[in-house]
Amino acid sequence: MSQRHPHRARGLFYAVISNLCFSTGGFWIRSLENPPDGLEIVAWRSIAMVALLTTILVAWHRGRAITTVRAIGGWGVLSAACLGLTFFAFVLSVTRTTVANTTITMSLAPLMAAIAGLIFLGERVERRTWIAIAIAAIGLVTMFVDSLSGEGWIGILFALGVPAGLAANVVINRRHGAGIDMVPTVLIAGLISIALALPFTWPLEASARDISIMSLMGSIQLGFGCLLITLAMRYLPAVEIGLFTLLETVLGPVWVWLAYGEQPGSFALLGGSLIVTALILNSLLGRPANAPSSSQQS
Repeated sequence: MSQRHPHRARGLFYAVISNLCFSTGGFWIRSLENPPDGLEIVAWRSIAMVALLTTILVAWHRGRAITTVRAIGGWGVLSAACLGLTFFAFVLSVTRTTVANTTITMSLAPLMAAIAGLIFLGERVERRTWIAIAIAAIGLVTMFVDSLSGEGWIGILFALGVPAGLAANVVINRRHGAGIDMVPTVLIAGLISIALALPFTWPLEASARDISIMSLMGSIQLGFGCLLITLAMRYLPAVEIGLFTLLETVLGPVWVWLAYGEQPGSFALLGGSLIVTALILNSLLGRPANAPSSSQQS
């Protein structure tokens, strides 16, 4: 059993609030009056996030802010590119399928990270994790049954880009970026997203009302969400961080259901239940095989 951090309560608070922020993404998109195309949503959301994080970095580091950003190096930029992929994947998914299908598919992130660690880092995956992967795979197939008509299945395929991008981040940071400051990395991810999205969505067509909603989304859901989960990682072990990400999976469809009546289909609920069950069991039945001992943890 790992030793508890003396400021564990602070970490729990950061983890809960961060995932509350993350879970509002679908709600903000459904709140748009005349939704622009997905790339314009990515652009406005990233612009707001970059503005927020730039302000925070300058307040924290003052004259050293630019030096702090440069310190992430080449591998930090690659990590940011993987994170930027998740920004595109989320928006392109939630504009093509239900919020429930998007968030449930995104919940595969911890399991994809385990597979990536096995393939690229040679990290052993315990039997309980393989069982969880099998259960989650059955859940994902079940979700597809609910999305065979229209473009629902395309949205689910886009959503898979979120856990894939996060898994790539895990591999990069474990191998090359133990000392990377994640806040500048998130900032660079936003700049990459803006540079890629704007040329393909110009001229921008969103109304002033929708721009304000997308700005709130970029600040609250993306900016504060990423910042707070970064702070939570200082006080909580990875297994608990993974468990708290399930809050986004559970709450994301709830906000949209309560506000707009977008009720998940029966197969989506069944598949989601299987995935969530697999993730909870994998998180609760022990820490990862390569987790450091208590003497190595802060």
